[in-house]
Amino acid sequence: MVRLNLLLLLAVLASAIYLVHTQYLSRQLFTELHRVQQETRRLELERDRLEVEKRAQATPLRVERLAKEQLKMRTTTPAITQYVRADGTVIPAVAAPAAAPATPAARPAAAPARRSAP
Repeated sequence: MVRLNLLLLLAVLASAIYLVHTQYLSRQLFTELHRVQQETRRLELERDRLEVEKRAQATPLRVERLAKEQLKMRTTTPAITQYVRADGTVIPAVAAPAAAPATPAARPAAAPARRSAP
């Protein structure tokens, strides 16, 4: 009977030690979970802040201003635009109309009448 009592006492002590160890591990895991959740919240807030900053940086007006000031870019006009065909040849830019000839002999005597389009 004494042996049975000692065996039961050892079983209870082993169970108690195992219970304490399990609770200790549980508390460690809970602490780690709490720390990771806080880190997640911090990272989410930082991501939101960075997205707001990115939207503020990418406004069309700001991009245009930076392109003009820092990159020395200018808005396009037909006079500076070059068009390229699929074969690689460049289509001449639109130029201002040529000035009228200076000699009166080069002009025809009577200009033909223009017809309006239907």
